[in-house]
Amino acid sequence: GIDSSVTSTLCAMTSLKTIVVLMPIKQIASQHDLSLKHKKWLKDKFKNVEFHKIELDEVFKSFQLKLSDFDSEHGLANSRARIRMTTLYQIASSNNGIVVGTGNKVEDFGVGFYTKYGDGGVDLSPIADLLKSEVYELGQALGVPESIMQAPPSDGLWGDARSDEAQIGASYPELEWAMANKDKGKVASDFNGREQEVFKIFTKHNKANSHKMNPIPVCEVPDTIKH
Repeated sequence: GIDSSVTSTLCAMTSLKTIVVLMPIKQIASQHDLSLKHKKWLKDKFKNVEFHKIELDEVFKSFQLKLSDFDSEHGLANSRARIRMTTLYQIASSNNGIVVGTGNKVEDFGVGFYTKYGDGGVDLSPIADLLKSEVYELGQALGVPESIMQAPPSDGLWGDARSDEAQIGASYPELEWAMANKDKGKVASDFNGREQEVFKIFTKHNKANSHKMNPIPVCEVPDTIKH
């Protein structure tokens, strides 16, 4: 997608060794094709890019089978992201490298639309201070292929073509609007119609996913108990 494409391009522009990994798990053809197109574009443009395709279908099938007593569609979708995260860290470790994140500001600090310890498990986040609209602007400036620019944003974790908008209930422009208004101290009752609906959607996701965006709670033990 656009976030991954912009992030990998920025990494390649550093002239440092950049390893791009395609990790299909029951991936639909259109998503797979876009990944291959971006890989070719990167390889043609930058000599420091190394590409690997690691099929994770069998790993995921084995994981799913071993945990058949704990079946959860949503849990398994997140497990795909966590298997990929583990794969990336193994590759990074073997290359004395780091794992670079692809989350944008709306996902990482607005609605928390990422997998905890999955695609949220990274060492560096180059675009996490950019709104989705700004990522598109940067993608345009970098010359990211138009087919990727035009593709509906999708996390690719479900084995189908469901978009981010379908999962969240609002488009990224709408979420950016809600995020800006929440920062101004606005509340749902300040709006009507679709604006109120979008604001409620944003607020719901922001609250439900706060555990991803806030530090992990630490249980503080009083000195009277410790001693």
